[in-house]
Amino acid sequence: PGTGRPVAVVTGAARGLGAAVAAALDERGYRLVLTDIATSAAAPAAPTDGGYPYATWADLVKVAAGCADAVAVRADVRVQADLDAAVATALDRFGRLDAAIAVAGVIAGGPPVWETDDQTWRMLQAIDLDGVFHLVRAAVPALLAAPAGRFVAVSSAAGTRPLARLAAYCAAKHGVVGLVRSLAADLAGTAVTANVVCPGSMDTTMLAETARVYDLDGVGEFAGHSFQRRILDPTEVAEAVAWLCSPAAGALTGAVVPVDAGFTG
Repeated sequence: PGTGRPVAVVTGAARGLGAAVAAALDERGYRLVLTDIATSAAAPAAPTDGGYPYATWADLVKVAAGCADAVAVRADVRVQADLDAAVATALDRFGRLDAAIAVAGVIAGGPPVWETDDQTWRMLQAIDLDGVFHLVRAAVPALLAAPAGRFVAVSSAAGTRPLARLAAYCAAKHGVVGLVRSLAADLAGTAVTANVVCPGSMDTTMLAETARVYDLDGVGEFAGHSFQRRILDPTEVAEAVAWLCSPAAGALTGAVVPVDAGFTG
């Protein structure tokens, strides 16, 4: 315990970008605690607060099984105790924590901001923003004990620019940027860095839901909004996250890194 390969906690790891981050860190020798709201095997129906279901427990277990040394832990990022338990699992099982990556997020939208209902607003802030805050509180004390701790949060291109019909989502993702940059300021003088990755349009369930919000037939139209005229693969964004966790990124903190094929210019 406390020695050997680095250890990371990843939220939202059951599919999409979270699963890609798990794979990228696994390739780099990390031992992993992978979390998601994934339902238990005894209750396989995935819950949903928006227009699409969350990942399942089977999804999370499959991602963990594909890694050399990973444990799957059910955790709802809205619940502080769940993320405290995930970090405790890392410390109990592996004896250390070197990186915490906040990927978990959902999207919802449709009406203009003044018609956004309370449930949608609160759900997006609770998962997309409060979830990052809860991971900060759970993980940073352990990261401060690491030789070079890393905190990385996933925001969105919507965290740096406005998007119509997605006001609640944009507000939460802008909040992630402000929160993590402020975390970097609070970490001044320590060996822990804190950075944000802002992905563009990725081939994920969330992008399909975004297409539904905009009444599109599919995700292909989003390709035309970036300089590269294409949809990103989650593995491309995961590579940026993994690099920010590496020793090579030690000089970066408080940074907002766009990985969006040029969408934000």
